[in-house]
Amino acid sequence: MNRLLSLYLGSFANIQRNVWILSIAMFINRSGSMVLLFTSLYLTKDLKFTIAEAGIALSFYGIGSVLGSYAGGWLTDRKNFFDIMFLSLISSGLILLLLLAATSPFAISLIIFAYAFAADIFRPANSKAIAAYSTPENRTRSVSLVRLAINLGFSIGPAAGGFIALYCGYKWLFVIDACSSFLAAIMLWMYLPRLTDESKKIESAVLSDYSTSAYRDWKYLIFIVLVAFFGICFFQLFASMPQYFSEVCKYDEDRIGLLMALNGLLVVIIEMPLVAALEKNQKIFSFIIAGVLCLPVSFAILHFGEGMMIWAVVYTLFITMSEILAMPFMMNYSLSRPSKERQGQYSGLYSISYGLANIFAPLLGLGIADKYGFDKMFYFFIGLSLLTAVGFWMLKSREGRG
Repeated sequence: MNRLLSLYLGSFANIQRNVWILSIAMFINRSGSMVLLFTSLYLTKDLKFTIAEAGIALSFYGIGSVLGSYAGGWLTDRKNFFDIMFLSLISSGLILLLLLAATSPFAISLIIFAYAFAADIFRPANSKAIAAYSTPENRTRSVSLVRLAINLGFSIGPAAGGFIALYCGYKWLFVIDACSSFLAAIMLWMYLPRLTDESKKIESAVLSDYSTSAYRDWKYLIFIVLVAFFGICFFQLFASMPQYFSEVCKYDEDRIGLLMALNGLLVVIIEMPLVAALEKNQKIFSFIIAGVLCLPVSFAILHFGEGMMIWAVVYTLFITMSEILAMPFMMNYSLSRPSKERQGQYSGLYSISYGLANIFAPLLGLGIADKYGFDKMFYFFIGLSLLTAVGFWMLKSREGRG
C-alpha cells in the first residue's frame, strides 16, 4: 500500500502551480456540470419529446461545439487565452439560465447551440494554457491533472444531479451548472496569472504562412477524423446510455447518476499514476489503440448483460479504461505536433473533432435506438469502434511511432 501511495503521490510531482490553479477551476466548473448528462431525460420526461426529437435537440450541442471550437482556435492564436477562458465561462453560464424558460423544440435547440458555442470557445484556450504552463517533460501529466480535476468534479456532479433531478426537478440542474461556471471564472480571475507575453500581436506573416497550417497536415487531419469516430462511440455514455438505463434497465435517475459518477471516480483514482508510468514509454499510438479497443468490449458487455447492474458496472470499468488510455495521449499528440504560433489552430481542430462527435453521437445513438432498438445500436457502435482502432493502427504505421 505504501508503494502504491508513493506512486500515486509521485505522479503529481513537478507540475507547475498554474496548472494546479487551472485544475481547481475546472473541478469547480465540472462539479456543477450535470446538464449534458440529464438533458435527454429532461426533454423526454418533462417536456414529452420523443427519443428521436431529444437526439436532434442534443445534436445542436455538437453544431455549437464545432463552431465554438473553430472560433476558439482562431481567437487563441490572436488573443490572450486567459481572456477567452474567462469570457467563455461567464457567457455560457448566462446562456444556460435561458433553459429555465424555454419549452419549444426550436428554442431549446437554439439555446443548446448557443451554450455549446460559448462553452467550447474555452477548449482551445484551455489547451494553450496547459501548453504555456507546463513543460514538454510533464505535459501529458499536466493534461491528466486537468482531466483528473474535471473527472473528480464529474464524479460529484452526476451523483448529485441524479438526486436533484429526482427530488427537486431538472430545472435546478441548469441553475447549479450556471453557478459553477461563474465560480470557476472567479477562481481564474483571482488566482491565475494573465501572461502578458501571450497577448502580444503575432506577426501577420506567421499566420499567413499556410505551409504551417493544420489544414495542410494530412496526417493530423486523418487523426482528427479518427478522434471524431472515437468520440461518437465514447459519447454514447452521455447520449444514449441514460436512455438505455432508464428505458430498458428501468434505473431511476439517482442510480444512473451514480453509474456516471463511478466513471469520473475511476479516472481520478487510476489515470494519474497510470499515465505517469506510461508517459516515458512514448508509445502514444499503442496506448490510443488499446483505449479504442476497450470500447467494443464495453458495448458487448452491456448488451449481453441484459440490464443486470453488475454488468452495467463492468461496462463502466471498460469504458473508463478506454478514456484513460486514449484521451490523454490523443491530446498530448495534438499539443506536441504544432509550432507555438499554430497551437490555437491545431487545438481548435482537436476540439472540433469532439464537437462533430457531439453532433453525431445523439443522432446516431438515439436515432438507431428509436428506429431499430438498442440491440442494433450496440452492434453498430461495436463495428464503428473496431474500424476506428484499425484506422489508428494504420496511422501509427504511417507515422512510424509507437
